[in-house]
Amino acid sequence: MQMAIEEARHGMEHDHGGPFGAIIVKDGKVLSRTHNEVLRSNDPTAHAEILAIRQASTVLERFDLSDCEIYTSSQPCPMCLAAIYWARIKTVYYGSDKDDVALIGFDDNLFYEYIRGESQDSGIKLINIEREEALKLLRQWSEKDDKQTY
Repeated sequence: MQMAIEEARHGMEHDHGGPFGAIIVKDGKVLSRTHNEVLRSNDPTAHAEILAIRQASTVLERFDLSDCEIYTSSQPCPMCLAAIYWARIKTVYYGSDKDDVALIGFDDNLFYEYIRGESQDSGIKLINIEREEALKLLRQWSEKDDKQTY
């Protein structure tokens, strides 16, 4: 955890992004060590956990990180938590929690309320179009003999 905190501090002090760092470990070996780079890259998805998953997947040359653990300086936001699920990481160690970071302006409550069904207003218009054409694509995938399910 100390490495994740140090990484977060480094990113924050160099104006790369908020005070968030993440480390992914497999069998006691550090595979990735990253910090938030939203400001540095102008990429709203450049959260520490997302970058750590990308880096670890590159090192291992696979998308399944189920034999890895992630240490993150703060409780993962909903986007990062979803990425952790997609990567199949089973253990997340975190420092500060969502309430702690809300106090300094990183308030994810809108996301949590929407996910829990407590709010119908996500601030995003979801408009379903071209469904039939999109369904053809899904059928094509379903019939693909060499597909790899993830």
